[in-house]
Amino acid sequence: MPITILQLRPLTSLLLCLILCTAMLTPSRGLAQAVEVTDDENAKVRLAHPAERIISLAPSLTELLFAAGAGDKLVGVVEYSDYPPAASALPIVGRFDLLDMERILQLEPDLIVAWQSGNPRASVKRLRELGLTVYIAEPKQLSSIPSHIERLAALAGTADTADVATAAFRERLAQLSTRYETRTPVSVFYQVWDLPLITAGGNELINDIITLCGGRNIFADISLVAPKVSVEAVLARNPTAIIASGMDIERPEWLDDWKRWPGVPAVAKDNLFFVPPELLQRHTPRALQGAQMMCEQIEIARTR
Repeated sequence: MPITILQLRPLTSLLLCLILCTAMLTPSRGLAQAVEVTDDENAKVRLAHPAERIISLAPSLTELLFAAGAGDKLVGVVEYSDYPPAASALPIVGRFDLLDMERILQLEPDLIVAWQSGNPRASVKRLRELGLTVYIAEPKQLSSIPSHIERLAALAGTADTADVATAAFRERLAQLSTRYETRTPVSVFYQVWDLPLITAGGNELINDIITLCGGRNIFADISLVAPKVSVEAVLARNPTAIIASGMDIERPEWLDDWKRWPGVPAVAKDNLFFVPPELLQRHTPRALQGAQMMCEQIEIARTR
C-alpha cells in the first residue's frame, strides 16, 4: 500500500525537529574550538580554531612544535631547523635574524611562533601589522619548557600528544632536582664562544641548568642573555669548573686556551668540560639531556 503525503508529514516533521535540536545542542566549529593562550610577552594569542598552517622562526621553536605534536602542521621554518630530522625537509623562510617576509606571506600561515630575544622586533611587528597571529616564546627555565609545549599544543589542537611529552619531562626534571639540590655549590663559568668571549647571564636557561646541578654561575649577576665578558673578569671570579659549548658537536679547541692560567681551580683540577650546544642552547626537551651531562660534570668537579 503506497504511503500518502499526509502520512509523510508527521515523519518529516519529526526528522526536521531532530536535525534542529541536534544543531542547537552542537556548538559551531569556531565556537567549540576557539583557543586562547598567553605568550611570553603576556599577550593574549587567540585563534578561532586550532592552527593548521604554522611557521616557526627559530630552530628551538621548531623542536618544541614537534614535541607538542604539531610537526605535521608546520609549513615553514628558519635555517638550522634540523631536529627532528623531518624538520630539515620543510620550506625555509630565512634566518632567525633575517626573515623572508614575502615567503612567509606566500605560505599563508594561520600562526607564527617567534623567538622573543632572537627575531628582529621590527619584523615581528610587521607580521602583526599584516594581520598574522604571532605567539612569542623563550623558555628561560627548564620548568617553563613543558608549559610552552602545552600552550603550543593548545594552539595546534594536539593536547593529547603533548600530555605524554610534558609528563615525562616533568618527571625527569624532578628526579634531577631531587638528586642535586642539596649538593655543595660549585662555581661555574659557562663559555658560549671565545672571540668575543661570551657567557650566559642570570636570566637564561643555562643559568637555570647550572643552578639545578648545584652549581653557581659566576656571571649570574648579569641580566643579559649572552653577555660579553673579559678574560680578566673570568680570572677574578676564579671558577672551579669551566663548561664550554661552541658551535658544533665536537669539543672546541679554544677550551684548552684556559690552560695558560694554571692557577685557576678549573684548570688546576682539570675541570674543563664540554656539552654539545644543541643540548643546552636550544630551549627544548633535549635540554634535559644537556642538563644531565652538565650535572655529571659538575659532580666530577665537586669531588676532585
